[in-house]
Amino acid sequence: MGAALSYIRGESKTASEDIKKVAGSMSEKELEEYASKPKSSKKGK
Repeated sequence: MGAALSYIRGESKTASEDIKKVAGSMSEKELEEYASKPKSSKKGK
């Protein structure tokens, strides 16, 4: 989500199509909230 946030803010000029889709489908505030959450561990599944 950090890459999409950077792209939406104009800090990154290049992005994959997937990043552009995510950036276009979420608001900057939503991306900020999602990017600030710690990654969950999938160990033990």
